[in-house]
Amino acid sequence: MSKQKQVPKHIKQTARYTALELLTKIANNQAYSNVLINEAIKRHQLSDKDARLMTEIVYGTISRKLTLEYYLAPFIKKAKKVDTWVKELLYLSMYQMLYLDKVPEYGIFNDAVTIAKAKGNPGIGKFVNGVLRNIQRQGVLSVEEVKDEVERLSLEISMPLWLTKRLVDDIGFDETKELGLSLLQPSHVSARIDTRVIARDKAINVLREEGLDVEESQISPYGVVAEKGFLASSSLFKDGRMTIQDESSMLVAPSMQIHVGDTVLDACAAPGGKTTHIATFLNKKDGGKVVSLDIHPHKIKLIKSNAERLHVENVVETKLLDAREVNDEFPDDYFDRVLIDAPCSGLGLLRRKPDIKYHKTPEDFMNLQRIQLEILESVVSKVAQWGIITYSTCTLTHEENKDVVAIFLNKHPEFELIDVLGATHLSKSYHDKQLQLYPHHYHTDGFFISCFRRKA
Repeated sequence: MSKQKQVPKHIKQTARYTALELLTKIANNQAYSNVLINEAIKRHQLSDKDARLMTEIVYGTISRKLTLEYYLAPFIKKAKKVDTWVKELLYLSMYQMLYLDKVPEYGIFNDAVTIAKAKGNPGIGKFVNGVLRNIQRQGVLSVEEVKDEVERLSLEISMPLWLTKRLVDDIGFDETKELGLSLLQPSHVSARIDTRVIARDKAINVLREEGLDVEESQISPYGVVAEKGFLASSSLFKDGRMTIQDESSMLVAPSMQIHVGDTVLDACAAPGGKTTHIATFLNKKDGGKVVSLDIHPHKIKLIKSNAERLHVENVVETKLLDAREVNDEFPDDYFDRVLIDAPCSGLGLLRRKPDIKYHKTPEDFMNLQRIQLEILESVVSKVAQWGIITYSTCTLTHEENKDVVAIFLNKHPEFELIDVLGATHLSKSYHDKQLQLYPHHYHTDGFFISCFRRKA
């Protein structure tokens, strides 16, 4: 349909053009949204206002992609062929028209047509203008037109049909709907306070004095949640007294019941958020240390960098190693505590990384379960008697969570399931000594934690 040409710089450096570039790359499976957004903000040197608009457009359009496809389909059915970038331009324009209250329609139309002409030709500009005007005049189809209730729900929450069916089977129709609608809301930004050096209430006062709108986390005694403001710009962050971390993952280190002199393994440690939290429970004088593993050299550097920024490097020891090779590298009974924050499908992160839901397949869950069990098997003999393994993921599937725990405990009767300390108050999510946080329970990431103690 189009031959792309050189786009003038003053158009390329706008929020909407940048959003279009990113959405087109994501549609072509070239990268994940969160990585592209951070790179684009730096590369285009967008102002704070444009960066916020671009981020909102990209995340919002991806989050509602299936709904937008359903809405757009009747308006382009007569077109012979519509290039991917033109569709993405229409999707992002529709997202603004339908879901953003404070964005004037004339700005949306004007930018969309300008981009279409600059990137394509006047004919594409006319086509885009015509489609958007028709949508403005006629409105979009209601999803209520879809008879099958699960298919209708899939469109309403913009979740692939197979995954919607899967969630309905696991947690029921109503809770799936609640979960899906929750994922369409913006995520909170939260941070962990190093309460060894500053109490949380004092930290909140400091943050508020710096103009940040923060509240105590209701999930973790170490957490604060920001409604407005950029936490990483605060003095606490710069001084290493605070780090950005989701509330759900702040529950991991307390669940390990760490003593100051323990030897701890963080088997899948990058980028080091949980390692640095674990480190705050340790004391070098008492022999405490955490060994942090990763398979990528640049991620090892990242763990070290985070440990130094947060002033816990004296108890953090990094090692380049595949977690499945722990059995070959350390003596038996070497560790008092082990964390397996396992590689997983990441479905708990859909609010922050909405494109994940379009790339996963059911086969991924079983492949990941195999890896998760291999890692557990590799560390099992390295845990001292009465030592604790904490197994966690940031996903929602039974295959990667409860099923892994059941298979492991069935094979290793020398371990027993114990309470997840620090999480038992979360009544919506804590059942049968396991924590399964869904994103709609407390508006956090989805997360799973289970702990087992070696009794023999």
